[in-house]
Amino acid sequence: MPRPIAPGRASETWLRRDRLPRRNAEPPKGTTAVWDDDHLVFADIRSPGSVSNLRRNPAVEINVVDPLLRKGYRFKGIARVLGDSALFDEILAFFRKRGVSSPIKHIVVIQVKRAQPLISPAYDSGATEEEVRGRWQDYWRSIERGDSTPPTGE
Repeated sequence: MPRPIAPGRASETWLRRDRLPRRNAEPPKGTTAVWDDDHLVFADIRSPGSVSNLRRNPAVEINVVDPLLRKGYRFKGIARVLGDSALFDEILAFFRKRGVSSPIKHIVVIQVKRAQPLISPAYDSGATEEEVRGRWQDYWRSIERGDSTPPTGE
């Protein structure tokens, strides 16, 4: 059954094209979700460059990170760009049910070949998740207040 990667939690998702001399990062993919045990999906809302790149080279790496906990996962796999098809319609309905109202031109399905945890160096000193989350919450609050020298989250 389809489910979001981090239910009820914000996450930052970055797509990288794999197997290139320079592994270029693409813009964040806010719609990334788990489709089934072997596949991730994301919607092409404003990603013409990503879709074009994936058609040329479907090898990808997707990093999904919780911005407060500084933990997540790195997925490597092979992407397939969907246009009009039954699977496109099924995944489109999934995104609409999740509240995505933007026009969706394509859907990208990634067959996951490898998944590894990502953990920030912030934990190297023995910090707990609560401590790391608290530091980053303090950081973002200081940004909102306009502090000239906000504390770092690490």
